[in-house]
Amino acid sequence: MIDWARVEALVDEVGAEDFGEIVDLFLTEVDTAVAGLEAAGDNPVLLAEHMHFLKGAALNLGFDALARACQKGETAAAMNAPQAVTAAELQEIYNQSRGVFERDLPGKLAA
Repeated sequence: MIDWARVEALVDEVGAEDFGEIVDLFLTEVDTAVAGLEAAGDNPVLLAEHMHFLKGAALNLGFDALARACQKGETAAAMNAPQAVTAAELQEIYNQSRGVFERDLPGKLAA
């Protein structure tokens, strides 16, 4: 669900102090983007754009399950099958991933 090696690499790249700011920004942007999926409705172009953004953000912070679901949704939207991955499904994957991330991050950073 979380690529902890990516998280550790990001901490190494930006430093522990700036990492917290990056996490806060990521969570805010993803909350907004997931909400934007509802507004996109069945518009395949808008859905593909939102999915692409979410995929990139998820990959940057190691949210692998979310990135995979977004890739599936982006591909499906491009093939005019916008409901292959629903906003509700992505919200659930994001919530689960965020829960694991927030629960396990302190232990990973302390290691």
